[in-house]
Amino acid sequence: MSRRRVVVTGMGVVAPCGIGLDAYWQGLLSTPEPGIRRVDEFDPTPYFDNPKEVRRTDRFAQFGLAAAAMAIEHAGDLKADPARIGVNVATGVGGLGTLEEQILVNYQKDSRRVSPFLVPMMMSNAASAAVSMRHGFQGPCETTVTACAASTHSIGAAMRYIRWDMVDVMIAGGAESALTPTALAGFGNMTALTRTGISRPFDAERDGFAIAEASGVLVLEELEHAKARGATIYGEILGAGNNADAYHITAPSPGGSGAVACMELALADAGVAKTDIRHINAHGTSTPLNDAAEAEAIGKVFGLPSPAVTSTKGVTGHALGAAGAIEAIAVLLAMQHRLIPPTACTSRVDPELTQLDLVLGDPRPWEPGISLSNSFGFGGHNGSLVIGPTPA
Repeated sequence: MSRRRVVVTGMGVVAPCGIGLDAYWQGLLSTPEPGIRRVDEFDPTPYFDNPKEVRRTDRFAQFGLAAAAMAIEHAGDLKADPARIGVNVATGVGGLGTLEEQILVNYQKDSRRVSPFLVPMMMSNAASAAVSMRHGFQGPCETTVTACAASTHSIGAAMRYIRWDMVDVMIAGGAESALTPTALAGFGNMTALTRTGISRPFDAERDGFAIAEASGVLVLEELEHAKARGATIYGEILGAGNNADAYHITAPSPGGSGAVACMELALADAGVAKTDIRHINAHGTSTPLNDAAEAEAIGKVFGLPSPAVTSTKGVTGHALGAAGAIEAIAVLLAMQHRLIPPTACTSRVDPELTQLDLVLGDPRPWEPGISLSNSFGFGGHNGSLVIGPTPA
């Protein structure tokens, strides 16, 4: 039986370097200011019916609703049975801002002052539920919560739902806003954050990630369904892999063995050879251990020289559960613009990471081809997507 093919027909993004596809792309080609990557100019009101709804929605879900609205508008008239449209907006931690705020209310004021909306605002599935209700989508409505691999896993799961003929369309991606004082203290105390505020993926002087908030959402659609309605197709999700290191809560498995297996699973699922891969959007958080393990894993899978590698986290920072989605969009935009964004802020590649053909300095022109996007999360969660250009 022939396998249903899955294409991308819409994209939406809310990111520190730009809101909307055009601004996001220009941001990927820029040099960021040091520091935490906040989305400073985000206005949620256009995506809600009234201010009361805004106040009753955590910021991460506001991001998810906004990015989904952009993606759905970008896709045009979906012309699908609502029962055949599903949603999976992933997150790493959900409504942490609301939770932290209401804990303070409980202890500093009175338990009777705790918001009755605390639970629906903080729950990790709030963004998926909100997108489903906002647009009337009645298919599977789920949320993937696998730390920094969450939205890569979300897109892979959405691809399979379409491939298996459970739905015709999936709204998939991730949303995150966890820049609370306690979260920042936690990440800082575990020495995951950069002390300089500069994310330097694969650089000899890398010292941790610049934490970020963001959302990226894609409209995935069965190929013939998209053609039948005359949709513009921006690329194809060819395959996905996921597995677990089963090694350590934060450190990668030795030699990047879990990442190696994950990338190989994704290639096998897509039915492509390692020599077919032209570009890798690396997880590349700029932490010493994770960058070294990923570089070693890429070398083991692809040999020397590797495909062109970039980490967009030099610009975007690390958006945790939303990272994979905004990076999948970066890959698709790189195909559209025929340019691979450089790895910003990286000037001297760690001499021990010779496995990588890292794109540095200026964007690299390329003939768009099959690409890989990696995400590796705390808990040993690994995810890889194989993304192809617009099918002929």
